[in-house]
Amino acid sequence: MERDERAHRGAFRAPVRRPAGRAGAWPARDPGARATRRRHGRGRAGRRCVRRDRGAALRAGGGDGVNAPAAALPAIGVVIVDDQALFRAGIRMLIESQPDLRLLGEAADGASAVDVVARTAPDVVLMDLRMPVMDGIEATRRIVAAGGPTRVVVLTTFDLDEAAVRAIRAGASGFLLKDAEPDFLLAAVRTVHAGSAVVAASATAALFEHLGGRAVTPPPTAFGALTEREREIFQLAARGLSNAEIAQREFVSETTVKTHVSRVLAKLGLRDRVQLVVFAHEHGLV
Repeated sequence: MERDERAHRGAFRAPVRRPAGRAGAWPARDPGARATRRRHGRGRAGRRCVRRDRGAALRAGGGDGVNAPAAALPAIGVVIVDDQALFRAGIRMLIESQPDLRLLGEAADGASAVDVVARTAPDVVLMDLRMPVMDGIEATRRIVAAGGPTRVVVLTTFDLDEAAVRAIRAGASGFLLKDAEPDFLLAAVRTVHAGSAVVAASATAALFEHLGGRAVTPPPTAFGALTEREREIFQLAARGLSNAEIAQREFVSETTVKTHVSRVLAKLGLRDRVQLVVFAHEHGLV
């Protein structure tokens, strides 16, 4: 009975049609095409190889196996200078908790700080102002005078601190209060390393006006090399105006203002806008 049913079902199957061409012939397989598929990793074995290679790349940290991740940027080197061991320990823990920061050394006075910086060449120095042997102002002056890329951020206890003004005059790229939030201190380190100042130029200008300045001296000959347009931008930047404020006042784009400020800094040999404010006050240009 089962044999008859199978025979009955088979009677209704569609007949197999042979390909057109020579009667009774099937098209021959091309051995060259099979070899090509094997060479290019196609077919079952090829697909297994591709999957295996792709998995190995992922396990090795190669992303998707095609686009490797970009190389990590070098860590920002930091030196801590403070005569209080407990304060240094707190900053040390904060710096070491960040993957993009690296602690290169510590010092308890200005003289030791100059030596540590000369040996380690850090990107940023966090400098206390009031220390034995040599204060932070003189240490900052010597570090900046060495001509390296190291930038100094001074640490102070008071907002309106004359010592902070003197440190900025000595070449510091700004100052921080010692009770600043940890995130703010970390952001300050990264900001200074990127080439900007920690303290806004407007705050620096207000600080100079509040505390007063020393006797002015004539501007150097380099100031005479500024164009009329550059002098206009210089005056506005020295008063603490931002690029956006200058652009609005002068009816130009922020990009144009940024270009002018960069040229002014280069011609006057200044590191940042904070130094521009210091220059303007020292030479009676505001």
